[in-house]
Amino acid sequence: MAWSIGIDLGGTAIKIAVVDAAGNMVGFERHPTLLEHGPQGIVAQLASLVGTVYSRCEPGFGRSTFAGIGLGVPGAVDASKGVLSYPPNLPGWNCFGIRDALHRELAASGICPPTYIAVDNDANIAAFGEAVFGAGRAFDDFMMVTLGTGVGGGIVLQRRIYRGGHGTAGEIGYLTVDYQGETVHAGVRGTVESLIGKAGIFRLGRARYRKQGMGPEAAGLFGSDLDRLSPRTLEAAARAGDPVAREVWHEVGGVLGVALAGVVALMDVRKFLVGGGVSVAADLFIDSALDQLRTSTLPSMHDGIEVIPASLGNQAGVYGAAALCFERG
Repeated sequence: MAWSIGIDLGGTAIKIAVVDAAGNMVGFERHPTLLEHGPQGIVAQLASLVGTVYSRCEPGFGRSTFAGIGLGVPGAVDASKGVLSYPPNLPGWNCFGIRDALHRELAASGICPPTYIAVDNDANIAAFGEAVFGAGRAFDDFMMVTLGTGVGGGIVLQRRIYRGGHGTAGEIGYLTVDYQGETVHAGVRGTVESLIGKAGIFRLGRARYRKQGMGPEAAGLFGSDLDRLSPRTLEAAARAGDPVAREVWHEVGGVLGVALAGVVALMDVRKFLVGGGVSVAADLFIDSALDQLRTSTLPSMHDGIEVIPASLGNQAGVYGAAALCFERG
């Protein structure tokens, strides 16, 4: 059976695994991203990880069935050229031909045989992973939103990734929902990411606790130190019954719902998956997102709308990257 290596490159961590064409995963690993080494240093890190994983798995799977390496990266990607442009969470990269650089590094090291390498945006590959192996299998058309340090999005139309003319389709994190707001991310005011990315959720929580005070549930988790606020601690506080934390998640859902309403109105896509690290709290905000989505769209647009959790968790990216090698599309 065909097998490939899937890689999800993030600003904090690199995730890598072997996946076969039936969706069986072998050896999922997570390693810190060596950001301080710059683009070439990270390419060398990727090549080293590929070599370790390939050497371990090739005897069992076989060289002849190796389909290649799939790589998801944060930022705008020209998938046909393998070029990454101005990734916001990889400072100083600008425009970088990461596919060719990885080819050269692998060839120079003799780590694995010359092979197909596919590169795409990290949210696109997460969406594709869900389309091929996860919750997206039920839908021909859907959008996946990834909530974490940033807010990303990937669009699948007729079961293929929709990239747009310049590789930036689906970047819902940069959709402006409050153009006069105080939050700014990457120089753009009032974006979804500035409001409900990790830093945005922190700001929401801090502002509400400063205004409304700290209840016993929250005090037991982070005392009076609001610097300890995070999506994880806010999730725990909400589950413990803290009303302020529950209000924060309601607001997160509201912002997300407004953003999804724009997608419905513009593209007539009505199925949405929610993934990423923050999605572990999805049950605390999905209903609010769905309510706001319906409030912000016409009744004629409501038929068939669904907002559901993705199913592959933090492995969606490596699944999708591996699937790029099988689908070659």
